[in-house]
Amino acid sequence: MNPSSRPIHRPRSYYLGAALLMVAGIGIGLGLSASFSLPRGSSAAKSAAAAINPSVSSSAVPESPFVSVVEKTLPAVVFIDVRKKASAGDSSDPQSEMLKRFFGDQPFGRHPQTTPTSGSGFIIDSEGHILTNNHVVRDAADITVTLNDKRSFKAKVVGADPGTDVAVIKIEAGNLPSLPLGDSDRLRVGDWAIAIGNPLGVLRGSVTVGIISAEGRSNLNIFGGTPDFQDFIQTDASINFGNSGGPLCNIRGEAIGINTAINPSGQGIGFAIPINLARHVADQLLAHGKVSRAMLGVNLADLTPEIAEGFGLALSTQGVVIQNVMDNSPAARAGIKRNDVIIEFDGRPVEDMAKFRLRVADTPAGRDVPIVVLRDGKRMSFNVTLDDREKLIASNAGGAGGETPQAEDVKATAGLKLRELTAEEKTKAKLTGGVVVIDVEEGSVADQAGIQQNDVIEQVNRQDVSSAAAFTKLISDAKKEKKPAVLLVHGQQGPQFVPLQLNGQ
Repeated sequence: MNPSSRPIHRPRSYYLGAALLMVAGIGIGLGLSASFSLPRGSSAAKSAAAAINPSVSSSAVPESPFVSVVEKTLPAVVFIDVRKKASAGDSSDPQSEMLKRFFGDQPFGRHPQTTPTSGSGFIIDSEGHILTNNHVVRDAADITVTLNDKRSFKAKVVGADPGTDVAVIKIEAGNLPSLPLGDSDRLRVGDWAIAIGNPLGVLRGSVTVGIISAEGRSNLNIFGGTPDFQDFIQTDASINFGNSGGPLCNIRGEAIGINTAINPSGQGIGFAIPINLARHVADQLLAHGKVSRAMLGVNLADLTPEIAEGFGLALSTQGVVIQNVMDNSPAARAGIKRNDVIIEFDGRPVEDMAKFRLRVADTPAGRDVPIVVLRDGKRMSFNVTLDDREKLIASNAGGAGGETPQAEDVKATAGLKLRELTAEEKTKAKLTGGVVVIDVEEGSVADQAGIQQNDVIEQVNRQDVSSAAAFTKLISDAKKEKKPAVLLVHGQQGPQFVPLQLNGQ
């Protein structure tokens, strides 16, 4: 026998030690895997397995939260086809202009008596009332409403309000879905926003999703028609021509706004009328066929930090400044004066001009309203009986004119050449004093502030200006006090406060 082939006899202690070593290794391995939290199976692998093998449950893949919103809201969204009264070549409609750029003039040259346009809307009750924009149905000769289920009906205008761009139309039909209205006062920037409508007039039932980007947008120049009263919701949910009048919805499937406007020079920005404002207007249109608004009878400006400093107020002061008071107006009768700063209206603080104008307009005419103002830094309270807006404007209709008087130019500070108003000019303009701007030095502080030739400067820091010399002294006083000079200027846009930064002049 070969000695090398002999069996090797190892002691029992050898095998026992090897077994103990293996057990220890396994234990150490399990401990390490636990400490590293190694996954037992990735969710991606499970999802892939579910996609490949239908027998694997797909319940782990969540459904889009917008599916249920669309299923709930889309049946109540309608397509509005309008033929408007227009002459041949009428280009006042923004959608028609947009379609011309894409498709040429062919669809628009066949019917010189009417212009086709379209928009969206949504049903708000079982009686067939539909909310949409005024600019969608304005000057309509014929309105056809098509539902999501393809049924079509002729519609009539119940009422329209150009001031807010809200309109209510009605169809006669049964078995109608409706869209519940939410509460736009509870919106927060960052909330989901879902826009539904018929962009471009052909992409019916389109849904876009974004968020509430901002609230309280005003002073917007809206393409196709700018409403007087603006408190827009801003959203990045895509809104295009044809979306106008459709609903902006929240994640609960409630209408929180009416899609109204796009910004042609912007990207991904759209605007909607808050549903609470639209509901208030619609209630009046349904009850009376028109909207009545109250008026205080003042011209206003936002209280900017520069104006607050010029008026000797704390920079944190919030309110609106009265630039002018109309004759025989509620404000005039109550004793409110120019340069008063309104800080409270009907028991609530006043923060900006746009919201204040809306609050006044929405107050019933004839109602007594408490108003708190700051006058020379002191709080004063008034009770004002508001007038009907249309009647007050009609009673104050008229303007100021006048011939160009001959007077010697006087060089003043701040880059302006001025002359005094003549007695005739004062009478026609209903002013007791003031100076006329006859030249503005290019690049001066006045030029930078936007003052133009023929503007009339009536006050500087609430002090009346009787002559060019008086203007120069008031400007000099403001420079010595190292504060802005706040000018009350009558220009093409009416009276307004213009702050001049005099540092370095």
